Amino acid sequence: MSSDQLSNTFSALADPTRRAILAKLTTGEKTVSDLAEPFDMTMPAITKHLKVLEKAHLIERSKQAQYRPCKLHPEPLKDIDEWMEQYRQFFEASFDRLDDYLQQLQSKSEDINGNE
Repeated sequence: MSSDQLSNTFSALADPTRRAILAKLTTGEKTVSDLAEPFDMTMPAITKHLKVLEKAHLIERSKQAQYRPCKLHPEPLKDIDEWMEQYRQFFEASFDRLDDYLQQLQSKSEDINGNE
């Protein structure tokens, strides 16, 4: 994934409305009206959100006569997960070291308290 695509994906995900739209699409293809229904905003505003998601390749919109269904395109999310894996490994290793250190402190405390 290019860094520009990664930036587009993170930018698209930065907005809670767009994240909610993606969440709705996890259950399957939806019309623009279906996606707009829970939001208190105009159709042009929803369309702008959809265009951002489309530009980030997070959704696909097809044309079937006047019906324009949207569906989730999850590949950019998989790319983010792969990018984040390096950080996940770093934090897990850090937590493991912290756990080891805390266990050492606890053992020392038990030794000191047990020898009194």
